[in-house]
Amino acid sequence: MSKPLKQIHLAAHFPGVNNTTVWSDPEAGSHIEFSSFAHFARTAERAKFDFLFLAEGLRLREQGGRIYDLDVVGRPDTFTVLAALAAVTDRLGLTGTINSTFNEPYEVARQFASLDHLSGGRAAWNVVTSWDAFTGENFRRGGFLPKEERYSRAKEFLTTANELFDSWHGDEILADQATGAFLNDAKAGSFVHTGQHFDIQGQFDVPRSPQGRPVIFQAGDSEEGREFAASSADAIFSRYATLTEGQAFYADVKRRLAAYGRRPEQLKILPAATFVLGDTDAEAEEKARDVRRRQVSGATALKHLEFVWNRDLSGYDPEGPLPDVDPDVGDHHIAEGRAQVRMYRDPLATAREWRELAAANNWSIRDLVIHTGNRQSFVGTPATVATAINDLVQADASDGFILVPHLTPGGLDAFADQVVPILQERGVFRTEYEGPTLRHHLGLDQ
Repeated sequence: MSKPLKQIHLAAHFPGVNNTTVWSDPEAGSHIEFSSFAHFARTAERAKFDFLFLAEGLRLREQGGRIYDLDVVGRPDTFTVLAALAAVTDRLGLTGTINSTFNEPYEVARQFASLDHLSGGRAAWNVVTSWDAFTGENFRRGGFLPKEERYSRAKEFLTTANELFDSWHGDEILADQATGAFLNDAKAGSFVHTGQHFDIQGQFDVPRSPQGRPVIFQAGDSEEGREFAASSADAIFSRYATLTEGQAFYADVKRRLAAYGRRPEQLKILPAATFVLGDTDAEAEEKARDVRRRQVSGATALKHLEFVWNRDLSGYDPEGPLPDVDPDVGDHHIAEGRAQVRMYRDPLATAREWRELAAANNWSIRDLVIHTGNRQSFVGTPATVATAINDLVQADASDGFILVPHLTPGGLDAFADQVVPILQERGVFRTEYEGPTLRHHLGLDQ
């Protein structure tokens, strides 16, 4: 007997602070004006997406001691944007990245509970840690936390926030106008937490919100990250979106759930993916090549190579061969605040691998960066893209995808108008929202 078709989960990442965005394109709009966020969110809601996602950086990145301005840099505060979007959308989930290293549980819990109230139950929190002292310089506790303690703090941070969310049970407010009684429990919101990282007590001042707790997202790929997701998250962002790698990651994370008394459907696995559409597959492929070359200019290619080489490579020709000199392996890195540098734990081995690839394929520096830095991308006609997405979901390589268009705010429009209807016709994507909250959209326990 064949298993029933899985329903696909789709979300939209408002791009920025990365080189996915082709901000120099004439059709690209502002990354600060609210009209851009509103257009993007309304498109995602029109397409019945589960949620919109905002990433957040806490410091402008630098390279060689200068602000790295080849990508979009800087953006308004996440909570402010999401709260504003709650007023111009009705069902779309609102997900924000909020750091557990440089914030406090009471403050973050209060903000998410407020957002959940304002949105009618659509708030979600991507729990992240900060990994470098460079970012920490913006804060009083700048960079003090050793690497081995970051997940420890994140786990206790989330536990403490959940204690605050749960300090209200939901039945305390009477608001009896006849008697003047507002609460039936004067101790509503009381909490006490004593732990390694936090020692707080008091009363939480936001009553229980529609979801009770925000939906929890997590993005770590390490052993600690996978285990944290299995124990505490409702969804995990994955960087594995091809069939083989995606299936391996999917199986690994899902099997960990049983140890925490959880079922596989209680954790959604959602890789990020870009897309390019065309009237024919060949046309889409040609457009995708053009987009990728605009995303990776010659200057961008050299800067990305510096992530591995940890040297100033500005004197090299991006259309020429890779440097003969080896990477500079040291504690200080030329690219401050760039998460990508963590991907290359053995720069010398990476350099050898890249030289072999470049030699075998006759690639220039720019060619190499284009090919090695490309994330999962769906390219083709709307029908081709719909089939590719559905095949990966049905094969348990993911539960859906977070789409990252290369243009804002209008880059999602074509997908909403051309691909979503095909998925709906095939019975693998909703035609209407079935419930009011993000937990409903994701099929999570209420």
